[in-house]
Parts: sequence; structure tokens; C-alpha cells
Amino acid sequence: MPLAAGTSTTIEQLAIDTIKTLAMDAVQEANSGHPGTPMALAPVGYALWTRHLRHNPRDPGWLDRDRFVLSAGHASMLIYSLLYLTGYDLTLDDIRRFRQWDSRTPGHPEYGHTPGVETTTGPLGQGVANSVGMALAERWLANRYNRPGHDVVGHRTYALCSDGDLMEGISHEAAEIAGHQGLGKLTWIFDDNRITIEGGTDLATVTDQSQRFQGYGWHTVTVEDGTDLDAIDAALLAARAETERPSLIVLRTTIAEGSPNMAGTAATHGAPLGLDEIEATKRNIGYPSLEPFHVEPAALEHWRRAAAGRAAHQEAWTRRFEAYRADFSELAAEFEAVMAGELPDGWDQALPDLSSAPATATRNHSGKVLQGAASALPTMLGGSADLGGSNKTDIVGSGDLLRDNPGGRIVHFGVREHAMGAIMNGMALHGGIHPFGGTFLIFSDYMRPSIRLAALMGLPVTYVFTHDSIGLGEDGPTHQPIEQLAALRAIPGLLDLRPADGPETAEAWRAALTYREGPSFLALTRQTVPVIERGPGRPSADQLHRGAYVLRDAPDGSALDAVVVASGSEVGIALEAREQLANENIGIRVVSMPSWHLFSAQPASYQEQILPRHVLKVSLEAGSTMGWERWVGSEGTSIGIDRFGASAPFQEIYRQYGITANAVGDAVRRQHLRKG
Repeated sequence: MPLAAGTSTTIEQLAIDTIKTLAMDAVQEANSGHPGTPMALAPVGYALWTRHLRHNPRDPGWLDRDRFVLSAGHASMLIYSLLYLTGYDLTLDDIRRFRQWDSRTPGHPEYGHTPGVETTTGPLGQGVANSVGMALAERWLANRYNRPGHDVVGHRTYALCSDGDLMEGISHEAAEIAGHQGLGKLTWIFDDNRITIEGGTDLATVTDQSQRFQGYGWHTVTVEDGTDLDAIDAALLAARAETERPSLIVLRTTIAEGSPNMAGTAATHGAPLGLDEIEATKRNIGYPSLEPFHVEPAALEHWRRAAAGRAAHQEAWTRRFEAYRADFSELAAEFEAVMAGELPDGWDQALPDLSSAPATATRNHSGKVLQGAASALPTMLGGSADLGGSNKTDIVGSGDLLRDNPGGRIVHFGVREHAMGAIMNGMALHGGIHPFGGTFLIFSDYMRPSIRLAALMGLPVTYVFTHDSIGLGEDGPTHQPIEQLAALRAIPGLLDLRPADGPETAEAWRAALTYREGPSFLALTRQTVPVIERGPGRPSADQLHRGAYVLRDAPDGSALDAVVVASGSEVGIALEAREQLANENIGIRVVSMPSWHLFSAQPASYQEQILPRHVLKVSLEAGSTMGWERWVGSEGTSIGIDRFGASAPFQEIYRQYGITANAVGDAVRRQHLRKG
């Protein structure tokens, strides 16, 4: 119903108020959600998207668009309103179906689900760290592909963050990296509303964020009134003018701004305002209608016209790119290919042949394979969490990626595993980069939230996890992973790869770099593993791509009495057990299972062929036995470690914990006797 008087006084205010009303109405209709923050951020959303952000609603994937990250993902109705109002492929009906089954407006923004959403956010701190990866990728690609007079990569990255984002430890890690790298095209807008779910932020923090970020080497500016469009505009212009440092805009806002009875209260953070307060708010701000989901035609026309003006940047860029293509055809073709995620033809021919490699740790094999892959894939960037020498993740001769060397390929993440994972996600989301990062397997726990989001978004990033068992020895139980393999294998879409020797390690890298459905990890040893004979008549390591394969069958003339299935460093122990049992006329098949994920994807007929249903099975892995019953069955035996490790030479730990050929033999004999 129309209101009699008191309408919004300007077209800009009407456009801003439309975000507020859509946020209130959508949360009320869903009976859940977060209305207060989108209401407070409506002015900065308007200023950024109509005056500064270079984007094209008709082409959300334009390569040189500015990236916008709503790190405060609970405020999802802000970005859904912005996407709808500016003309992305999102309708008012989609807004009405906020938070409903199969809708395109889920509770938190999801990458690949809603056009225009650059990353999945909600777990606070992840989005701002993603934005660092995006800005780092932009700078690296600009250094590689731009030429004098031809700037084909030159966009900015904006992230809108909350108090909660900046409380999370990952924000400290990521912000420090961004300041150290001098990412001048990165801007974070901090919604300083001083409200958390439990009440005022003074219950948990009194940090001066401006001073904190200045300490990180950031440029900071404060806007005291979050409704002042001119002040917001000036702050965004100041951030753009700063080219040597990332910028933090501290934006002082009032949560649920416009609500006459609830503005500034924690009650508006995560619950509907209620029909009476929504009506009161619409009257208070002078909105032209009280009807739910009403969008004034004049406001919609204003939004769409402003978006068309921003889209004109793409037309100019397209003309520049065609001129670039004319002058640098090979570079242009390469740029388009890497942005599409394509691998160059024959790239894997650069992977070394490790069939004759001497016995060594699989981390050493991995380091050699990485050098070959990096030589063929110039946009492979990565490093480690201060463990490059241990993880073997340095790309020889490529240089360090630093503010003074923006074309380097070794990223020094420092002792910041969590941010490393999220920054890798940001690089992959940006496109054009295949990121990798290394740490000890035990410290995958520090980056697990970022790994989970990489899997949720289906991002092709690669983790190099070395020191993958008690085999690391004397460092002891704090550094010895037990439950980590089981926990990582539980993440949907994450490709697990635990190779047993050099050839399997080469194939593991091939699998990781061609896996496009999500992230992958290599679990690699510190200790030396034996050389597995793979000559004529022996199975090739390329069987790794099926997840599991028969490495050695029962000796000729022997019945198949049991199957021993192992991964990584324990495959050699399984082979030793096979030889021992052969002397007792017990026929053993040894199955190498480097990847549960790949084996799970095989047809049931292949799985039955490798692990026959009615044959006794024993699993062997120097980690938690959790989950192995899936492969050995209720009658099988799982040999592993379900307690914490110890400090000693690795050979002694393996003996004390029963990860030995004798233990395998005993398990097989017990089963064999029961069967008999």
C-alpha cells in the first residue's frame, strides 16, 4: 500500500532504502537471517557498486572485473540485493525464496551457485584472506602479461568485513601478509558497528583497528558516518590513490540503520525484525510502499542505469585486449588459456621419470616432480608455511614473490597455515594461477577450514603435506599425525594421494594437477621408502589413477589366502610381509591404495576385482584405523595407530607400535586359522 507522505527524498536515498527493505522483507519471509548488517551497509554498497566497482552484470566472468568479497557472509541479503538491483541473473522471486531449498539465495553466499558471487563466505575471516589471494594473483598476472601501452590486467579487489572477521586469527595472518606484500589494489571496508551477537564488541575487544592495520603497513582512513555518501566516496578515492599499501576503510555504522526502535541493538543481528518493526522502519525512512518486496520502478531504473555505466569499462577493456592480441598474440592466447584453467598440451612430459630413482623419502621424489611440473606450467605459484626446505616446495630459479619482485613464484606464507590455505583459495578463485602450498601433515589442522571451503567450492589447489606419520621420528607426538588422514579423507571432494615410491609420487602430482573438481593433497614421508620393482610384467604406477591396484599377487601356484592393502610408506612393509608368508605357503596379495577418493569412484566390478569380497583382508597404515573397515569389511583386520606417537628414531617407533611385517604376518595367520 502506498504511504501518504514522507517518501525518500532523493533517487539515491530511494535506491539505498530499497536494499534495506529487501533485506528486512527477505529475512522476515524466511523467518531467519541477518537483516541489521545489510541495512547498515546499504549506503556503502550503493557507493561502491555505482561509483567505483568495475563490473558487468551481463558478463559476471569478465576477466578484468574488480573483485568484490562479502567476507561478512551473514549479511548475504546485501549482495543479493546488489546483484538483483544492478541486473545480474537474479530475480525478485529469487529474493523471495531467500534461504529456501534449491534457491539461488542461500543463507550465506556460495561461489558457483549465485551469479556474481566471487567466493563462498560465512566462516568469518575466510573472505578477507581470500581477497589477499585475489589481489596477489592480480599483481602477478599483471607483471607477467601486461606490456607497455597494454594493461590487460589492472583491476582492484574489495572486501567488506565485520568485527567478527577481524577478531578471527586468520585476519591477522592475512592482513600481515598483505601489508608485507604491499598490495596497493586491495581495499578492506570494515563495518565498525560495534555490535556482536552477544552484545557490544566491548565485551570481547577494545582493539583500535586503524592502529593495528597501520602496524601491518596498511593505509587507513576513517569514515565517521556510514550514511555519508560523499565521505564514503572520498575514502574509496583515497584508497585508489594509494598504490604502495593495501587500504582499510573504517566505516562507522549503526546496525539496522533506519529502524526506529531496534537500530543499534544486537537483536537485529541474526533475527527478523518482525512485521510491526518492518512497517515502522519503512514509515521512518519514508519508503513509498509498505508492501513486502516492493521495488520502486524509479529506483530499479536508477540502479540499472548506474550498472550500465560501470559495464562500459568492459567495452573499453575489450578494445584494449584486441589491440594487445594484435601485438602479442602468443601472450594473449596464453592469458586466455590460463584464465580458463587449461593446461598446455604435453605439459606432463616435463615430469621426471623416477622409475630408476634411488631409495629416498617421497618428499624428495615430490620435490623433483614439482620442478618438472613448474617448468611446464608457468602459472604454478606456491610455497610453504616456512617449511620450504622440509616440504621441498621451492621452485628452483623462480625467485621469491615479494613487493619488489612481483614476478617471483615462491610465496613465503610464513608460519601462517590458515591464511596460506585461504590465500591459495583466493588465487584459484581469481583464475590464472594454480596454487600449491606445503606444511607438515600435522599442521593441516591449522588450515582445515580453508581446505574445507576449497572442497566446498571445488577449487583446484594442491597441498603438499610432508612428515606424514610417526615416521618423522624424534620430533615426537606433537608433530606426528595420527588422525589427520582420516579427517581429511572425510572431506567431500578432497582428493587424497599417499604415494608409496617415486613413480607413484610422479603420478600423484599428475593426478593432482589434472583434478579440476576440487582440491588435492599429497601425503609424503620424511623417512626413506624402498624402491619397488616395476619392470616388465610388473604393474605400472599409472594405476594410481584408479585409486588402488594389485601391486603383487599371490605367488604362482599359491591360493589367494588374504589381501594386504596399504598406502604410502607402509606398502614396503606389506611387500616384506608377503615374502615372509610365502615361505609358509600362505598366498598374499598386496594392494597399494594411494587414494580412497579415486578408488571410491571406480566401478563396483573393479573394486571387487582388487578386493574380492570373500577373501580375508588386512589394512596397514601408520595412522588412525578409522574408516579402513570400509575396505577390509567386518571380518578384516586394520593395523594402524589409535593413540598418540612418541619421540624416538622412527624404526623403533614402528616396532613399538606394531607397524611391521611381523605384525602383518600375525594378523594374516590369525585370520587364516579362523577361516580354516
